[in-house]
Amino acid sequence: MLKNLEGQRVPDVTFRTRVDGQWKDVATKDVFAGKKVVVFALPGAFTPTCSSSHVPRYNELADEFKRRGVDTIACVSVNDAFVMDEWCKAQEADKVLFLPDGNGEFSEKMGMLVDKANLGFGKRSWRYSMLVDDGVIKKMFIEPEVAGDPFDVSDADTMLKYLAPSSKAPHDVLLFTKPGCGYCTKAKQLLDARKIPYDEVAASPRRLRAVSGKGTTPQVFVDGKYVGGADELEAYLAKA
Repeated sequence: MLKNLEGQRVPDVTFRTRVDGQWKDVATKDVFAGKKVVVFALPGAFTPTCSSSHVPRYNELADEFKRRGVDTIACVSVNDAFVMDEWCKAQEADKVLFLPDGNGEFSEKMGMLVDKANLGFGKRSWRYSMLVDDGVIKKMFIEPEVAGDPFDVSDADTMLKYLAPSSKAPHDVLLFTKPGCGYCTKAKQLLDARKIPYDEVAASPRRLRAVSGKGTTPQVFVDGKYVGGADELEAYLAKA
């Protein structure tokens, strides 16, 4: 039975990390003392849900968490420092602090170390998230104890909603562009001026026709909906 440790202090451990190719010991107090920290723990580096959803979304929402007074977002996994360092680079998650719990000491003291021998993983952390204020656990979101790898409550959006119930996550914006396109430059400038993050995809004629039936660039999508080109984006932002 996994225990909710709200009101208790986080365990006193030392994380063996790698920084610029060198060993660096990071004590619990270094991470939590005098800070508000959001921690999310997961079963393993490079695993599907952890790589496609858990880490990326916390990294995407890092600025939103910062606006709510969070000093650090930390990811804990029972993996060694070399694996966690390479995973951080692969994820391009520069806004998340990766803490390797190589021996499972932190996870065990949290009561979250579970047996995943059936997957060949050995002992790993259960998936959960928590808000820690100056070393004291204020809130925990623990995934339900069911078969498999549930991912329902430890996500970044749930934690953000807890911190600020009226908050809205930033829009998901995608631009299809091509080199030398002046209107593409205009669209990016409009988004940059409002500090709206976006992903950019180089567009081939076939790709453009497939997504919207149009051949012009840029093509702007917001939260899965086609907005149009640069002029339509300007009008959209004016109403936002």
